[in-house]
Amino acid sequence: MTEQEAPHRIAAPIRVAVVDDHEMFRAGVIATLRPYFTIVGQAPDVEGSVAMIAATKPDVVLLDVHVPGGEGGGGAEILTKSLAYSPHSAFLALSVSDSPQDVGSVIRAGARGYVTKTITGEDLINSIRQVHEGYAVFSPKLAGFVLSAFQGVPVGGAAGADGAAGAHDEELDRLSAREQEVMRLIARGYTYKEVAAELFISIKTVETHVSSVLRKLQLSNRTELTRWAADRRIV
Repeated sequence: MTEQEAPHRIAAPIRVAVVDDHEMFRAGVIATLRPYFTIVGQAPDVEGSVAMIAATKPDVVLLDVHVPGGEGGGGAEILTKSLAYSPHSAFLALSVSDSPQDVGSVIRAGARGYVTKTITGEDLINSIRQVHEGYAVFSPKLAGFVLSAFQGVPVGGAAGADGAAGAHDEELDRLSAREQEVMRLIARGYTYKEVAAELFISIKTVETHVSSVLRKLQLSNRTELTRWAADRRIV
């Protein structure tokens, strides 16, 4: 790459829009994100959000689930209507609710992720970057529900009559008991720090186990690992 070509390869800042009907919370989120992203718009209700997204076409929309206006569909309604105007926008739900109904409604409408408002600023920044890159992002307690709900399998339920899990026992058996524990938590969306706290091990040990799991299963990253686990219904 020549020096003349180099400037063209500098990534443009991610353009983010924020939808939330609570003005103080919205202002706080924007203040947290502004040093890292370009904030292109904000709105408190369905009608204003759809118009704002259509006008600004953000890379990522941070979307509250419960906002007033429209036909009462809240975040899911905003998402459905906005994709017609801004099909390349990625939507990340940010809500105080962790109910299956709310999660299911926005994910089925096309959201790429769902995190709760207990998330830290650092994790929210990372989540926005991840959905922009095409990854699905969920708060740890929601990931297992989402995977199970979209497979039609009860959380913790066994594999179906086709024996999907059993057909892959040989691959699963490559992992030690501890590696299987780490694998399931990572596949559910836990961060390395959360896995370490859950299993009472160091973050460095978690990293070592994840590297071993990926190597043994011949996978490249945690997204592939999540898909691998979901396909076998073992999360």
